[in-house]
Amino acid sequence: MDTPPFSELGLPEELLAAVESLGFERPSPIQALSIPVALTGSDMLGLSQTGSGKTAAFALPVLAKINLQTYAPQALMVCPTRELAVQVCEEVHRLGAKMRGLRAVPVYGGAPMDRQLRALRDGAHIVVGTPGRLLDHVRRGSFDTSQIAHVVLDEADRMLDLGFREEMEEMLAALPKERQTLFFSATMSPGVKRLIEHFGRDPKTVKVEQKAMTVSTIDQSCIEVRERSKVEVISRLLDMEAPKLAIIFCNTKRAVDECTEALLARGYSADRLHGDITQQMRERVLKRFRDGIIEVLVATDVAARGLDVEDIEAVFNYDLPQDPEDYVHRIGRTGRAGRSGRAVSFVFGREIHRLEMIERYTRHPIRRERVPSQEQVEGKLADQLFEEVKERLTESKFNSYQDQMDRLLEQGFTPTDVASVLFTMLRESSGREFGEIAEDREEPRERRRPGERPVREPREPRERAPRGDDADMTPLFFSLGKMHGVRPGEIVGMLYNEAGLPQGSIGHIKLFDKHSRIDVRSEHAERLLQVVKGIKLRGRPFILDYDRGPGDRTRGHGR
Repeated sequence: MDTPPFSELGLPEELLAAVESLGFERPSPIQALSIPVALTGSDMLGLSQTGSGKTAAFALPVLAKINLQTYAPQALMVCPTRELAVQVCEEVHRLGAKMRGLRAVPVYGGAPMDRQLRALRDGAHIVVGTPGRLLDHVRRGSFDTSQIAHVVLDEADRMLDLGFREEMEEMLAALPKERQTLFFSATMSPGVKRLIEHFGRDPKTVKVEQKAMTVSTIDQSCIEVRERSKVEVISRLLDMEAPKLAIIFCNTKRAVDECTEALLARGYSADRLHGDITQQMRERVLKRFRDGIIEVLVATDVAARGLDVEDIEAVFNYDLPQDPEDYVHRIGRTGRAGRSGRAVSFVFGREIHRLEMIERYTRHPIRRERVPSQEQVEGKLADQLFEEVKERLTESKFNSYQDQMDRLLEQGFTPTDVASVLFTMLRESSGREFGEIAEDREEPRERRRPGERPVREPREPRERAPRGDDADMTPLFFSLGKMHGVRPGEIVGMLYNEAGLPQGSIGHIKLFDKHSRIDVRSEHAERLLQVVKGIKLRGRPFILDYDRGPGDRTRGHGR
């Protein structure tokens, strides 16, 4: 369904600003239906499957009702598991980031009681927790429920399935009768119905029809990949698949940064999105991604929430998500509007069990694949090059080089010799150096017994230089090197972002201890030198100038 923008749902400005900063572009169906109803103060039953964005559906209207001047619990959110309680509390903090002084406290079993007692004693506006531990605090008197005006039961059916019925009933009975209760459940089970009849006040029902958990047009597969081999394997997949637009999902901001830097250093058109990226930069990155200037977007789940970009042909799970729900969110970025899509997940070791859990959750098999071999990738790239040359031959005039061709033929070279050399030159100029990885030397998993290790021990992959055409390149001196902690990917990203250079403008980067050498296309060198004046990298000023040889490489290090 087409949903209205968040600005039309009745939310206050500080929440709209937070939603915008998180990158939510439009509310999900359950959010669009629930928020206006919850804002009226009436009780509500929200029926929606896991993975529909229901946390924001109840957190936003509850946050809109919080009085920040009163440091006493005003809202209670009850979750079936500690993991979900932590996740919901984190989401509350993100959505309430613009509300100065907001305090939300997670309360769950398995965590130190004294820390929770201290947090509750210090004052909190919102308490998020599991039934058992919440009831412990109610019985102790450490949880003041006298001013609770809003209660959310998240995944009510699951809490009942886990045997929390008595705890939930005792806890709800201890709360003020004059309150708003929001029930969220995937199903309307008899237990949920009884709970609503007993503790609800004529709740309004909001229902989102359950859709297929995964889109049938998405081809889902997984590949066993060691952590140290991931960059090489993702490079091979990008070369093999050649997607128009692709998203690579990582579980942490650090992984996003490292993956992006590695891809930039190899010459791919890539950029990043994670929680530390400013809204202005986020909008800039998304615009470049939509326009096809960036072909590969590396992102965390939080940064990609609400991302609405058409024509994404492939999604890669660089890290397998912890939650099956996040897997559904991720792969749903591709295969839209009836188009075909591709989703590839990297797994290794015990992650195989998480993958099986995802398969049970989605009720869809995930095909096992092998790492593409160097020969396969080389063959694919050769086919692409053949098609490009064939297209040029059929569409373009190429007789401007007839003189050079005649000279070569006069010297005894055959047309086949000339074509072979030109193909080799083209391939070398546009390709990249491959690295051997442990997965190249292993037999397929299906030929090994479960748990059996490969015979040969893995070796570290070789370091590779960035892709790029070295023709007509100008070497530049850069006054930061290894001892300053800089990486090739950081340098590449900084130069592209600051100067707006076209893709392929930067060639090889060689890091020395105290300086670096950067090859830049000659036509862009002078402009680049002017644009980066006054810019810093890792908080350090630097000198970027024409490389005039060894005698010129001791300048500016103390600057």
